[in-house]
Amino acid sequence: MRAIVLLCLLEVAFIQAKDYSWGGPGVNRVIDPTTESPCLMDQASCGCCLMQQQIHRMGMFFNTSLNELQKELTKATTALSNVRASRSAFSVALNNDENFKCFGPFRDDMLIIYKHIFINLGDGYNVANGIFTVPRSGVYSLALTVYSDAGAPGNTLAACASLQVNDIVLAGPKDKNMQDQEDSATVVLAVHLNAGDQVSVKLPIGCFLCGDNSHYNTFTGFLLYATD
Repeated sequence: MRAIVLLCLLEVAFIQAKDYSWGGPGVNRVIDPTTESPCLMDQASCGCCLMQQQIHRMGMFFNTSLNELQKELTKATTALSNVRASRSAFSVALNNDENFKCFGPFRDDMLIIYKHIFINLGDGYNVANGIFTVPRSGVYSLALTVYSDAGAPGNTLAACASLQVNDIVLAGPKDKNMQDQEDSATVVLAVHLNAGDQVSVKLPIGCFLCGDNSHYNTFTGFLLYATD
């Protein structure tokens, strides 16, 4: 290979020195190696021209392959951006206090504001009002756990709450009795939500929740897959 390249370079130098072009001595004609066959006009230059043709083909193949790779990279980058944009997950707890506290009971239904945030990917959950605003239409997993302590045996236990979307109750875990001093209840469901829907939890009349930094009361939701 090195010998062929050296011969080509010597040939070019000889041509330039003698004013000898592809068309023969004294003819200033340059042949396009992509469209013409110099072997018909100058056998001595045939090897170099064939090499030029091969280099030209390799260059075209490389450029075509590079363009295809760039297109695939663009597609992959777009898909990754869509995945990142659709990520949505939150998990919150009633509080993070060291001292055991109870929320409720109240005379009216009360919106529960979960103040301790484990994760709020996508910032869909608003810690100021306790509402999760759906960022993208899709199927979501929602989970709610409630816990309460009556304080002493024989007292009324009322661990209950209402999971709702746009003020419509989807589920309401509830444990009301006078036999247990403390108890809990959990509900997990998958629902289709539309962008802009508001998911929240309300404390019904007469119910109360208790907890501390052990996080007995939690509210969680995340996008399983988008549908828009």
